[in-house]
Amino acid sequence: MTNLIAIWLGILLLGGAMLDMTLYGGDHLLFLAKKLYEFLDWLAFWR
Repeated sequence: MTNLIAIWLGILLLGGAMLDMTLYGGDHLLFLAKKLYEFLDWLAFWR
């Protein structure tokens, strides 16, 4: 991955997070954070 691609991906992620916070108050980000935590816990168990 080149630096240019990484920068654009970062901009897209931050833009999506800002859009979610503006439109929905961050409810979706909280849901995704909880699911990510559960996934990492499950992944650590199988490691």
